[in-house]
Amino acid sequence: MLIEHRGQRPVVPSSAYVAPTAVLCGAVTLGQNARVLHGAVLSAEDGEVTVGADVVVMENALVRGREGHPARIGDSVLVGPHAHVNGAVVEDEAFLATGTSVFPGAVVGTGAEMRINSVLHVGSHLQPGTVVPIGWVAVGVPARLFAPDRHDEIWEVQREMDFPGVVYGVSRDASMREVMARQVAFFGEHRNDRVVEGPGT
Repeated sequence: MLIEHRGQRPVVPSSAYVAPTAVLCGAVTLGQNARVLHGAVLSAEDGEVTVGADVVVMENALVRGREGHPARIGDSVLVGPHAHVNGAVVEDEAFLATGTSVFPGAVVGTGAEMRINSVLHVGSHLQPGTVVPIGWVAVGVPARLFAPDRHDEIWEVQREMDFPGVVYGVSRDASMREVMARQVAFFGEHRNDRVVEGPGT
């Protein structure tokens, strides 16, 4: 399904394929031979989503563009099932396995591999060719790799990266009520969305 959001429509070349149950919303541009499979969502909230050539976005993945953090997927990238790319850059020939999470301002370097359920934190840069093991966390510039049970060490690096400011636009001491009031208003913009073209483009 292709949806107009804030006056912007997806651009899908004739060589690309969008599954009938996938959603492209707003300023989303697919490259040649891109494939967006069932249940995947590519949503340009107030930042563009650009997908390169020969990319496969697999079932139930989410790619979201954000203000100040457009989502850019390079050429020959696999975005695995249930992966989450939120306002991040994924360079050419990278591999994102099932359930990976890449947060705003992050960069996955050329040819890097993020294995099942791994995380690249906000503003972190994964060097080209790096492999993040299953379930591990990468954080920092350049990103350091941590086993998930090393929370205190992860926090030492992550603390200064301002996750709430980058992701929600609030200070670290903001209440959840404040966070959610902003989110409800922001996502309320979708009330004016309009389906512009059918599935299977």
